[in-house]
Amino acid sequence: MQLRAFPPFAGLLGLALLLLCLAPARAQLFETKAAQVFMIDADTGTVLFSKDADKPIQPASMAKLMTMEVVFNAIKSGRLKLDDTFVVSENAWRKGGAPSGTSTMFAKLKSAVRIEDLIQGVTVQAANDGCIVLAEGMAGSEDNFAAQMTERARQIGLKTSTFVNSTGLPADGQQTSVHELAMLALHLWRDYPDLYRYYGLKDFTWNKISQKNRNPLLAMDIGADGLAVGSSEASGFGIVGSVGHDGTRVVAAMSGLASDKERSEEARKLLDWGSRSFEKTEIFARDEVVGEAQVFGGAKSGVMLKAKGPIDILLPITNRDKLKARIVYEGPVAAPVEEGQPVGALRIWIGDTLSQETPLFAAESIGVGTLPQRALDAVKELAIGWLR
Repeated sequence: MQLRAFPPFAGLLGLALLLLCLAPARAQLFETKAAQVFMIDADTGTVLFSKDADKPIQPASMAKLMTMEVVFNAIKSGRLKLDDTFVVSENAWRKGGAPSGTSTMFAKLKSAVRIEDLIQGVTVQAANDGCIVLAEGMAGSEDNFAAQMTERARQIGLKTSTFVNSTGLPADGQQTSVHELAMLALHLWRDYPDLYRYYGLKDFTWNKISQKNRNPLLAMDIGADGLAVGSSEASGFGIVGSVGHDGTRVVAAMSGLASDKERSEEARKLLDWGSRSFEKTEIFARDEVVGEAQVFGGAKSGVMLKAKGPIDILLPITNRDKLKARIVYEGPVAAPVEEGQPVGALRIWIGDTLSQETPLFAAESIGVGTLPQRALDAVKELAIGWLR
């Protein structure tokens, strides 16, 4: 795609955005010790902050978000019920239970545990035994379930996340990214509201052993209601969190932090900033012309562009000089052009972060031009295209 300048916008907001496009955006609005970060607004899809967000990392216990997605999807489709039970195998007990020395809900060997209790064990206590019991009960083996996790990840749009087990314990080939972890968390919140609530439980008692939720954000009084933490030798300490504040919800994932304490501090700082430092703004109304794309061989030299609906974005309350926008499209667009035809996109950056990309469509139909018009366009494109 090529970057194209666009003509003056209608309305004061459009004019303001045009002026801001002229300002350079060379600095992030937020500083963090995390090596990888991705934060998004749930309502508008505005990417509020991104730092090396697509770098592959080992998910550790954050992989359990995908385990829960598979379980939640089975419940939503009716293939599984909360009152169904699965038996704790010796494999699940040894690899994830009390003998394992890892995070566990202390499920008893050969006991039958309700699905709802297994879910609480995983979402609250990051229980490895709970994950393995669910995996074996649903797919016959953990290997089969991990393959389902990866397949399901592709179905919901996670292009690179690959899972080898249900727990996130170290394994060759297991990887994800903070970008995809945040999008997975947003998907869980949006698609499974009745089940997502388990992530916000403060504690859970099983086998007469009570454990607090491992997510430090829940105790910080910042509106957090989930989701998960994890740590590995290769990727450091990581967290996926979601905060609702004054009608705004932000979801973030971080990795590459040096300690549990640093993870808690940096996650709180990021999510508090994300939920308080932006305001929702409509920059283009429904059916408002966003800009123009050049047309080749048409009865008109350009076609007006608009989005399918209004374009909303979360804008920083301060530092708005860090905002810039561009219309991008493959051009010039060859005539004829049909009204509603997809043409390009409006890309908006906040600082160095590509925050939003909205598809744009032809707002009018443009017929094929006369022979002289087409000849003139051919000459122009020959000259400009060669320079481009």
